[in-house]
Amino acid sequence: MQLVTEDNITELAAQRWASAHDPRTAEVMAALVRHLHAFAREVRLSEAEWMAAMRWLTETGRISNEKREEFILASDVLGLSMLVVQMNHAFDPKATPATVLGPFHIDGSPEKEFGGDMSDGLPGTPLYLTGTVRGLDGFPVVGAVLDVWQADEEGAYESQIPDVDEARLRAKYTSRADGTYCVRTIAPKGYSIPMDGPVGELVRGTDISHFRPAHVHFLINAAGYEPLITHLFEEGAQYLDSDVVFGTKQELVVAFEPRDPGPTPDGGESARPWLEARYEFVLQPV
Repeated sequence: MQLVTEDNITELAAQRWASAHDPRTAEVMAALVRHLHAFAREVRLSEAEWMAAMRWLTETGRISNEKREEFILASDVLGLSMLVVQMNHAFDPKATPATVLGPFHIDGSPEKEFGGDMSDGLPGTPLYLTGTVRGLDGFPVVGAVLDVWQADEEGAYESQIPDVDEARLRAKYTSRADGTYCVRTIAPKGYSIPMDGPVGELVRGTDISHFRPAHVHFLINAAGYEPLITHLFEEGAQYLDSDVVFGTKQELVVAFEPRDPGPTPDGGESARPWLEARYEFVLQPV
């Protein structure tokens, strides 16, 4: 029997996990063991710190549910989410860049027609997001599904509001024959990430800004193209340079242009002043 020592435990554990039946699982787990052990050695991890970490992970799991993904939030603020995005979505420079999904996406959003209002009368300045979906060849992409979601004027997502069962500030739109899309919503505001959980507790002990700049999320799927997870950020918004989840990219910053009462991009009329943000999404072929 081989005795376990501080010198050999890393290799012993890595060898065990390298026996995983799936080759990729074996590769990932063996590497994870080596890096975790190297981290513990580098910082000389104490037993009290190890126990605190176990309790933090337990609480992170406890607070998570189908509408709140605290582990994704942890990955976001550590920069891991954005690193994985960058490594896995090395698109052509002409394609719209990807960014983080975030912890508040909800599957099954209702479908809206061209210009349909996903704000459903919520308070806020009307905002029309308009433009086209194209491929790298410049041709319009027909039938692209744009899954759109955002926070409200108070910076809250549907999943953060108790007792909300219906879709709130989220919907799916489909690009038309000429690739055009039109989303009607309200202007987003910058907001703080949830600070009432384990991630917030960690962030409070630092000088890290816990805010995100004003943005709208998009998840775009179209046959023959790579899925695109991205945002549109308001030009001039606060926190663009200090986004707590590292998600801001210059190519995704767009002007929210003020418009006078009158005709709107969906063919209707607005009795109030409104905003328009125009953006051309360019998809990467598979």
